[in-house]
Amino acid sequence: MEERSAIAGQDVTLGLLAGGRATRLDGRDKAWLERDGVPQVLRLARRFGVGTGAILVSANRGLDRHAGAGLQVVADRVADAGPLAGLDALAAACATPWLLTLPVDLVDANDCLLPSLVAVAGTRGASAQDDDGPQPLVALWPVPALRGAVAEALAQRALAVQALQARMGMGVARFAGVRFGNLNTPDDLRAAGIDPT
Repeated sequence: MEERSAIAGQDVTLGLLAGGRATRLDGRDKAWLERDGVPQVLRLARRFGVGTGAILVSANRGLDRHAGAGLQVVADRVADAGPLAGLDALAAACATPWLLTLPVDLVDANDCLLPSLVAVAGTRGASAQDDDGPQPLVALWPVPALRGAVAEALAQRALAVQALQARMGMGVARFAGVRFGNLNTPDDLRAAGIDPT
């Protein structure tokens, strides 16, 4: 039987993954896309950072802008490694035993997101699955294990996040009847009420 771990909010750092290139959006910085006048990075920080021990943002541009908004930003330490580079940077900077990651282009998620991940995490962590399928960047990671696993994956250039999670033995929290959504295309922006131009 999987050993369960008591995870308090102060044991968790919220890590927002905002380092992507947004090629399908002509390079627009997704962190600063505004919905109802609130940039994505601030919307997610305010909603899911409440009660956590800290908030970090993995980003490779707009560093002064993040800092000006009171956000602690960490840049990739490894070039051209996609989301794994962001996970590596967040894990290296994380001072809590657990890291909750969310992609900055997430449209929405349940208020029970963290408790649902905690419920299946045990000591190995958990990722989310919504009605659209696996959402590997919506995940709760045990930081010491993540540091070792992501370093090994980067050394081998094994860059698939789901493969990393499988090697770590992470569980899956299923969110039935839920679609988190992503802001990847102009149509996605329109659907979320964001001006695509």
